[in-house]
Amino acid sequence: MNLTPEQKAIIESSGNIAINAVAGSGKTTTLIAYARARPDSRILYLAFNRSVKTEAEKKFSEPGLQHVQVETAHSLAFSYVMRGAGYTLKQGSYQPVDIAEALDIKGFDHSHTAHILASHVGRFFSYFCNSNKSKVQELDYESVVADADARKFVALQKTRLLELTRKFLAKMDKGEIPMAHDLYLKKFQLMRPVLPYDFILFDEGQDASEAMLDIFLAQPATKVIVGDSHQQIYSWRYAINAMEKINFPVFNLTTSFRFSNEIASLAVRILQWKSLLGPAKQPLINGYGTSSAVKSKAVIARTNTSLLVHAVTMLVERKEIKKLYFEGRFETYTYADEGASIYDIMNLYLDKNAMIKDPMLKAMNGVGDLEDYIRKTEDNQMGLLLEVVKKYGNKLPYYIKQIKDNHIETDDKDKADYIFSTVHRCKGMEYDEVTLANDFITEKKLKSRVEEKEPDAMTLQKINEEINLLYVAVTRTRNRLNIPEELMPASGINVLAAVATPAYTPPEPTHKKPWNKHNTPANKPSAYKPWTTDDDEMLTNLLQMEYGTKEIAAKLGRTYGAIEARIKRLQLRDEF
Repeated sequence: MNLTPEQKAIIESSGNIAINAVAGSGKTTTLIAYARARPDSRILYLAFNRSVKTEAEKKFSEPGLQHVQVETAHSLAFSYVMRGAGYTLKQGSYQPVDIAEALDIKGFDHSHTAHILASHVGRFFSYFCNSNKSKVQELDYESVVADADARKFVALQKTRLLELTRKFLAKMDKGEIPMAHDLYLKKFQLMRPVLPYDFILFDEGQDASEAMLDIFLAQPATKVIVGDSHQQIYSWRYAINAMEKINFPVFNLTTSFRFSNEIASLAVRILQWKSLLGPAKQPLINGYGTSSAVKSKAVIARTNTSLLVHAVTMLVERKEIKKLYFEGRFETYTYADEGASIYDIMNLYLDKNAMIKDPMLKAMNGVGDLEDYIRKTEDNQMGLLLEVVKKYGNKLPYYIKQIKDNHIETDDKDKADYIFSTVHRCKGMEYDEVTLANDFITEKKLKSRVEEKEPDAMTLQKINEEINLLYVAVTRTRNRLNIPEELMPASGINVLAAVATPAYTPPEPTHKKPWNKHNTPANKPSAYKPWTTDDDEMLTNLLQMEYGTKEIAAKLGRTYGAIEARIKRLQLRDEF
């Protein structure tokens, strides 16, 4: 294995160290070499999430490093807290409607107000579980609420919110309601465990939780923390940049083997925008990538909204691609963090309340209630899905079906014409060619936001993370980068391997346009292909929207008779 002088210095080091590793710098290769140099030691590698854990297990096992155990923070905590304890584990996450019911939150004129309060209870709970504090009352939840409307609501409900959050924790701790994943990690931290390892390798330190960092720093083992300060993109989940919280000797990995020096120069220029926010260290990235392959192509966006618009435009409207893949399950892009589906939001928007399945949305009197809920809870994901609904209206079910029909399975994702992903979902991934959506921060917007008023610490943190999102997106490429002109540094840069493209302009909303034969599915009508749950859901939605049988048949790629038979089978005529 040929190692750089930077890598050799890390492997030959002793004692606790921090490794600041730029994108594509071979940090896993370095950690494998570090572990190989210590064959008689017990080593724990802490991975960021389950997918990284699975990949790391393969990489450490291939060279026969059986003395390395790979875990995530949650898998480690689960073995200490949950096994044999008699707790029931919560499947999925607690939604506001679940919390409101568990805590019997009542007494408001509007039903969605109880759900707003429950939403904040869930967030306060998460804030506490990810913190290094031992009591809820040691935290000021209001200080991490950015939106003015949401902060005003929290201030008015401060005492009640604290009481409800403590009650929520107590019910879970006593086993009265199922245990959430966040809480067993918190209980693990409060146990003050001493882990039986000689070395602990803590990856993705820039997005650590305070709780996990507290466990890590308390261990007698030799500690190695690895991360990239410029890849911190999870502060909205109450993560912290541990790379800035420790005083270990710092080693650097500044050579990227993923991309060329032209891409590295662009990444550096983007990171230099941070100097507009205050004193900032000058980043150093050397690009030594030499790939010329263009096999995997990806579209990367900052938000779900922009990504879905790109997919619809390329697949349905322009027919530029035939097969596509969304990193992770596609369904995760059509659900809000708090459980509501894009179909429920669409039905609320179109005043089709009878079609809404989510109990929280069903209790709302209209889209105005939803917008009020979004403002007062800072539920950005719900807001983004609402934007998609407003853009496409009742055409949305058809567009989603087209994406699902042409979506490749995970094991075959290399066969997709394009892979679609938000930055958060493709962190750690790399592609031969990357096309960026035009929803990232620009230098012009950055200067405007800084100059508008004196930004507070929370605002500066958010802007810093916006720059990080663009940096992470740019550095996913191995070869070519298609980037909107607006995202290029204003002072200009010679990016030979990158192709600066005109800014992407989404098409005008289409949901008011009449249905016509040019929008019908390409597959031939069929009476015999199996009906899926998605097909039934779309059929139900279209019938509720008063589409005729012929139009529904065209949309679903089935015969007139097949549609009539299914309507009769599901007794939809009686319902509507």
